[in-house]
Amino acid sequence: MRQLPLGVRLQDRAVFASFLAGRNLQALEHVRALASGASGGVAWLAGPVGAGKTHLLQAACAAAGASRRAGYFPLAELGPLGIGVLDGLRDIECLCLDDVHVVAGNASWERALFGLFCAIEERGGRLIAAASAPPALLGWALPDLASRFAASAIFQLRVLDEAEQREALKLRAHVRGLDLPEETARYLQRRFPRDMRTLYELLDTLDEAAIIAQRRLTVPFIRSVLQE
Repeated sequence: MRQLPLGVRLQDRAVFASFLAGRNLQALEHVRALASGASGGVAWLAGPVGAGKTHLLQAACAAAGASRRAGYFPLAELGPLGIGVLDGLRDIECLCLDDVHVVAGNASWERALFGLFCAIEERGGRLIAAASAPPALLGWALPDLASRFAASAIFQLRVLDEAEQREALKLRAHVRGLDLPEETARYLQRRFPRDMRTLYELLDTLDEAAIIAQRRLTVPFIRSVLQE
């Protein structure tokens, strides 16, 4: 997986193949079309933590990066470094901005983002943004930027229900070459917070332990790993 600006890296498993769409199928199809270049413009993904925003952004970046310049830019992580971190992003053909709500209301950041938005739009590039809420519900300082984002294709991502969470875990495991039994998936749901970010991180840890121990992801094995 290629290195991104400022040391940010895509998660190796954040690809379209490991994203269980559930009620977010329309968003998945639209983002995939943007990443492939089949369609253009701007898209906005809204939803709570664990709804899949970052997964889709990174999957789009990974897919687009295979044929054109692409970049994933998490504002919550890189925003504190100042607007200078945006330098050089105007030439990216598929730009994925995460956590836009973090800088909404900051006039300096919004002016910088507006310039970036216009540059990408003029070149016919693609911009995919994600935030905790739709554009209309954020406290913008720059009306022009607010109106541009409000006119984009907006998708409200829905969190997966319990059954879908288990299917998502099994899909993620399958992409990694693992077998995750139904009983094991249910055990993880009972023992840990039921948001996909936490469950995916746990699966990553268990995957490493299973490789080292040459064991399957059974409930007894997971219990032994967690006890350690």
